[in-house]
Amino acid sequence: MTDQPIIVRVAELIVRQAPAQLEALGLGSCVAVILHDPEARVGGLAHVLLPAAAVGERPDATPARYAQSAVPALLEAILAAGAARHRVVARLVGGSTMFRSLTAPGLIAIGERNIVATRRALDTLSLPLVGEAVGGDHGRSVRFDLMAGTVTVRSVRHGTLAL
Repeated sequence: MTDQPIIVRVAELIVRQAPAQLEALGLGSCVAVILHDPEARVGGLAHVLLPAAAVGERPDATPARYAQSAVPALLEAILAAGAARHRVVARLVGGSTMFRSLTAPGLIAIGERNIVATRRALDTLSLPLVGEAVGGDHGRSVRFDLMAGTVTVRSVRHGTLAL
């Protein structure tokens, strides 16, 4: 196991093999998408900011920024790194509504929209979702340990959770 995790920042996508650890810090409305082939010990994390690109915007410029492009880009990257498609599983973390009072009545908060868009992208690619810690009104951080194949979610308000 490595001592220092690799930090995956907003709109980044990083793929590694064991013994690496990937970490996304301070997830609010953002969603961390984790894809993993446990047998090959290959996986990646995308730190998704928004559900989809705006009209006229090209999602391929920064694919990890948007759920609609992050999931297929992450899948393609872990397959290129040696994962087998039939063994790939997914986990999701984040998508909180941190400041519900700032959301206009009748609108769906960005965190909820990120969750829906990410689940839709996983479903489109027939990727099984095996764990999630999403929604709510609190921030989270997540660490993905490729050697152990574990995902640990930390929250000040709710402690530590293993996915």
